[in-house]
Amino acid sequence: MLIGVVGKANTGKSTFFKAATLMDIEIANYPFATIKPNQGIGFVSVPCVDKDFGVQCDPKIGYCREHQRFIAVDMIDVAGLVPGAHEGKGMGLEFLNDLNQADCLIHVIDASGSTNEGGEPGATGSYDPAKDIAFLEEELDHWYLNLLKKPWEKFARATAQTNEDAAKALHKQFSGLGSTEDMIKSLLKQTSLENKKLNEWSEKELFAFAKALRKHTKPMIIAANKLDLPNAQENLKKLKERFPEHTIVGCSAVAELALKEADKQQSVTYLPGDDHFDVKGELNEQQQKGLDYIKTNVLEEHGSTGVQDVINTATLDTLDNIAVWPVATNKLTDKDGNVLPDVFLLPAKSTAIEFAYKVHTDFGKNFIRAIHLQTKKTVGKDFALHHRDVIEIVADK
Repeated sequence: MLIGVVGKANTGKSTFFKAATLMDIEIANYPFATIKPNQGIGFVSVPCVDKDFGVQCDPKIGYCREHQRFIAVDMIDVAGLVPGAHEGKGMGLEFLNDLNQADCLIHVIDASGSTNEGGEPGATGSYDPAKDIAFLEEELDHWYLNLLKKPWEKFARATAQTNEDAAKALHKQFSGLGSTEDMIKSLLKQTSLENKKLNEWSEKELFAFAKALRKHTKPMIIAANKLDLPNAQENLKKLKERFPEHTIVGCSAVAELALKEADKQQSVTYLPGDDHFDVKGELNEQQQKGLDYIKTNVLEEHGSTGVQDVINTATLDTLDNIAVWPVATNKLTDKDGNVLPDVFLLPAKSTAIEFAYKVHTDFGKNFIRAIHLQTKKTVGKDFALHHRDVIEIVADK
């Protein structure tokens, strides 16, 4: 799974990425501070099952604090996009293509309205952030249109000549975009193109299909950043009213980054996603002032910095994933005795056999049965898993 972080320059996009991953990257308030994409590891937060069983887990990857399990996910941060990116402006095509493998996009916007169309800083309230949502969607839609148009004429003609099923042909041709055949069938019906030959599609119809395909293969969540600045809260409310079909979550990336850095330095104790922090070490006047500002203007005002909420929402809700723990024994351990060391993210409604293959190919091939440890019931290969299940897989050796 790969989550792409996108947006204009100076919206706090790279700050958001650093707050999510704690990678050492360049952060600057001018366009194209990021040129090559940054790749790092962020974390989805879910209540750990160890507390339910009265044990303490021992994660191999990620970490667990206060019975909150942080599960690693890959993230990529591309350079700030500008209007006309799909035409190559501002190295736009290169940056868009960097997103090709992303399963989901987090679009970071400046909710305070202090960043203009070109990504240049200005006074708060001087720009309408709603324009950024429309701008990025337009760029992505035209990007997809260009991807489809490049081979379209030859591909559509060949499909018509062989009379191949349109959904099957489209999936085969554009599977690199993350489509499935069932998805294509649904999109053809949605755009009223299910009974029309591909070589008879108009430019308008092709664009409608490209938009629908983009929405399904690159689902997006809006991170309304800089929530601690003037006008941001009011703008967030307006954005949710104007774009009810979008998932929009307010956040303050700079506050999250400051708290994580302070926690790393052991100046405070802070758990990502919490509504508070505890001072642990000595603070100078500047640090105390900064933390007081975060406490008053972010945590007490909004309940959290919002950054963890964005990552959780993107991974668990937008991508509809669940977290499932595999164990080798009914004592919740692996073969080496580690307690609940692994946890996997997989699509909702995944079955026990699909999970077995996810854990290890041999488990899938030699699957006998599974045991649902919360209920201690034996389940078969078609058992549909749920969020926070703990599953013991029994397989032939």
